[in-house]
Amino acid sequence: MVAQQITFPGHDGSQLSARLDLPSGPHVATAIFAHCFTCGKDIPAARRIAARLAAMGIAVLRFDFTGLGHSEGEFENTSFTSNVDDLVAAATWAAQKGMPPSLMIGHSLGGAAVIKAAGMLDGIKAVATIGAPFDPTHVRHHFADALPEIERNGAAEVSLGGRPFSIGKSFIEDTGAEVLTGVLKHLNAALLVMHAPRDNIVSIDSAAQIFTAAKHPKSFISLENADHLITRPEDAEYVAEVIASWSTRYINRPLPAPPIGTPEGIVRVSEADPDGFLQDITSGSNVHLLADEPLAYGGTNMGMSPYGFLSASLGACTSMTIRMYARRKEWPLKHVRVDVCHDKVHAQDAGTGAQEKIDNFNRAITLTGPELTQEQRTRLFEIADRCPVHRTLERTSNIKTTLLA
Repeated sequence: MVAQQITFPGHDGSQLSARLDLPSGPHVATAIFAHCFTCGKDIPAARRIAARLAAMGIAVLRFDFTGLGHSEGEFENTSFTSNVDDLVAAATWAAQKGMPPSLMIGHSLGGAAVIKAAGMLDGIKAVATIGAPFDPTHVRHHFADALPEIERNGAAEVSLGGRPFSIGKSFIEDTGAEVLTGVLKHLNAALLVMHAPRDNIVSIDSAAQIFTAAKHPKSFISLENADHLITRPEDAEYVAEVIASWSTRYINRPLPAPPIGTPEGIVRVSEADPDGFLQDITSGSNVHLLADEPLAYGGTNMGMSPYGFLSASLGACTSMTIRMYARRKEWPLKHVRVDVCHDKVHAQDAGTGAQEKIDNFNRAITLTGPELTQEQRTRLFEIADRCPVHRTLERTSNIKTTLLA
């Protein structure tokens, strides 16, 4: 992932501080991320979601709304409508840079904002919300005690999350008038609603109202035990994975041509968590996998280990090779299953006579086909050893490594 710090003019001309997370490989789509009420573009959930999407070829533009974080402007003078206008400004900036957004993602109040903004923009194919309110007035409960002072004086200072904010009367009046029902009925984009059943900030009833008001295509995903801010890394990973997979049904993601001389393309491995071992693995622009280590070795067990992928490669190649041979011979093979396990053993245990340790793969093949003869089964079993990965593992490989700038 390549990150760029940028600014662009918001709804009132104030410069908004933004981060553009670009894929380190092919760029196939652009998304805009809207943060939660009084949060910011750099909260852990936003960072993790952006990183996952960037690893899958989706550039993510996330920014601080006017008056928040490192953005210019006065928060006291902002409103729900100004947040929506900031999103439109972000989409306009991205389009001018040759990256027109097709996906919008909103967290909490940002979720309500992206629904509203998507209806005002061309080219938005998919909208995803995370813990979003159906009625933006829900934010009032954060500062209910200050409402009389805001009404009387036009503004009041409140403490939200341990930080002081000045809330203006325009924000109160604007959120009270805004209703998403009409917008959702005419939303010309696919909608994904994600919400935690135990969210104690925004009730899951909001998710039900949003989902009911929207027309198809629409989807709902329960975030089980996640909290409102998606603070647990595993929840943020799950949210990102779901959004990326779901969006491929609605966003045109053209596959780039593979580099000359590498018909299978380049497999790119990018570190996802510098404090652990989680890795993003991409092959082309539509294949994304996770690699990790087991909990016992300091990992989070969210993906296969490197040796697990090696075993999977051997098993998949074995199955494909058997299938290709049976298909060519027109033999009645119904199903192939290959079980592979890997271990390090002393070479002498494997009967080689050498003293050093070697890799030992145990491969068990199951061939299903009641009409297969014994001769055919024997021949298919022999063909397994002709699998290209098998042959690669049997002989010495040459690995050339270069250090890129």
